[in-house]
Amino acid sequence: MNLAAASALASAVVAGGLVGCAGGSPSGVQRVGVVSRPVPAASPERGRALLLQRQDTGCVLCHQIPGLPAGGALGPSLQGLAERSTPAQARERIADARRFNPDTLMPPYLSTEGLHNVTTPYQGQTVLTPQALDDIVSYLFAKPGGSSGGSLGATP
Repeated sequence: MNLAAASALASAVVAGGLVGCAGGSPSGVQRVGVVSRPVPAASPERGRALLLQRQDTGCVLCHQIPGLPAGGALGPSLQGLAERSTPAQARERIADARRFNPDTLMPPYLSTEGLHNVTTPYQGQTVLTPQALDDIVSYLFAKPGGSSGGSLGATP
């Protein structure tokens, strides 16, 4: 994929081309009417399902992710991620990679800051909720043979 096509893809993703945008509560508590309930623990199974959603998250469009169907080559392979990153570091990069590289093509999944030309229904909404981001990170750092069926741990 050439740079122009990659830039167009990233612009489409950031501009609201991804479906399933939803704002989350920074406190980690979801509000349902007037009743608050704790957010469930991170789930590798939910994370795997999110990673597979080409329309909602787009992860497999740019990344090779072990345990998932063939992905793209625009972003780095996530094989061996646990050898070069911690879950907290990966979460920060997924949340908003622009904090580490302002020129990145990776969309900010948990930030709306600095976004322009976002289609009206998605304005002010993040692509992922904090819960969904935790689920994705839990899959990415699942131990080999874990219940998620996939792992990005040690390179074979």
